[in-house]
Amino acid sequence: MKANQKTGLILTGGGARAAYQVGVLQGVSDILRQAGHWPDRNPYDIICGTSAGALNAVALACQAAEFDAGLERLSDIWSSFTVEQVYRADSLGVLRSGARWMSLLSFGWLLRQWRSNPPTSLLDNTPLVTLLHRMLSFPKLDAALADGHLQALAVTASSYTSGRHITFYQTETAVQPWRRSQRLSMPAQIGIEHLLASSAIPLIFPATPIYCDGRREYCGDGSMRQTAPISPAIHLGADRVLVIGAGRLTEPAQEVPEIGVYPSLAQIAGHAMSSIFLDGLAMDIERMSRINTTLALLTETQRANQALRPIDMLIIAPSQRLDQIASRHVGSLPRPIRLLLAAIGATDGRGGALASYLLFEASYTRELIELGWRDAQEKRGEVLRFFGVDEEAGRRSA
Repeated sequence: MKANQKTGLILTGGGARAAYQVGVLQGVSDILRQAGHWPDRNPYDIICGTSAGALNAVALACQAAEFDAGLERLSDIWSSFTVEQVYRADSLGVLRSGARWMSLLSFGWLLRQWRSNPPTSLLDNTPLVTLLHRMLSFPKLDAALADGHLQALAVTASSYTSGRHITFYQTETAVQPWRRSQRLSMPAQIGIEHLLASSAIPLIFPATPIYCDGRREYCGDGSMRQTAPISPAIHLGADRVLVIGAGRLTEPAQEVPEIGVYPSLAQIAGHAMSSIFLDGLAMDIERMSRINTTLALLTETQRANQALRPIDMLIIAPSQRLDQIASRHVGSLPRPIRLLLAAIGATDGRGGALASYLLFEASYTRELIELGWRDAQEKRGEVLRFFGVDEEAGRRSA
C-alpha cells in the first residue's frame, strides 16, 4: 500500500437494511484486530453516507476519536431498535398519517377539507429527531475534524424543489465544490436537518426543508437520482473505498414463479425502492471497474496526463436476500403498522421488499448485523489486502 493513501467509507441507503452495515464494520474490525493490526485511530479518513447510511456515517464520524467505542454504541442502538424510535406506530399516529394519506388518495375528491392541508407522508418520523439528538454529538464531530481523526464527512440528499442531487460535506481543510449534470456539492455544517432529509424515504417519510444558496428547498432521500454514489469520496480525496451495500449485488437471484400473479401495491413499491436504493450503486461500481481497467492499460506518462486516477475498491454486500429475511419478521411490527402494510399487501411473501426498509425491529436488525459480520469474514483475505495488512507478520505490508 502506498504511503498517505486516504481510505473512504461508503454507506448506502436502505432504511432498516442499514443494520447490515454495522455488522460488516464490526467484522472488518475483528479481522484487522485478529491479524494483529488495529490502528489507534479511525481507519476511515473520509466517511460518506446516504439515506439510513447517512445516520450510520454521522454517528461514526462524531465518534471518530474513539472509533471502537463509537461502533459498539452504534451496534447497541441497532440491536435494540423498535419502530417507535423511528416513526409513530401507535393507532393515533398511524391514523393521522398513513390512514389519512391513503384515504386522500382514494377519496380525495370527497375530502375537500384536506386539500388545504394534505398529509405529507405515509408515516410520521418525528420520533427519529429525538433518537438523533440522543445518539449524536456534533461538537465531537467538529473536534474530530479539527484534531485530524477525520478528514471529511459527506451526506447526500435530493431536492424535490430544484430536482438537484446535493452532497453536503464538512471538512477542516477547504475542498473545492464539484458540480456535474443535475448533481452538485455544498460545504456545510452537517446537522440533524441534513440527516432527516437524506433518510426521508420517498412517500414514506416527509421531506425536510434545507437552505441551499440562501433559498429554501425541500429535500428527500439521497438515494433518489444518485447516479454516482462513490463520487463524493473520490472528490474528497479518497484513494481507496470500502463500499457496503444493502442488497442485490451478491445476493442470490429471486425465484420466478411459472405463472405470474398481478403485483400488489407493496410489491410495486418495493421494486421501485430497490431501484432507488440499489441500482445506482451497482452501475457506479461497474463504471469504476471499467475506469480502473482502462487506466491499467496506460503507461505511467499517459496516466499522469489524465484527470482520472485508479481507485482501489472493496465491495461487501448481503449474501442473502434481505426481503426474504424481512418476511420472517413482519410479525414483530406493532399491530397498527401491520394493518397499514397489510392494506397494501406488504405483509405477505411478495411484499417483503417494502417491509425490509421499514422493519426497525430488533429481531430483524440483529439478524442483519449477524449476516453482515459473516459476510465480512468471508472476505477476510480481501479485507487484509485492502488495508495492506501482512497477516503472517501481523503488520502492514510494505
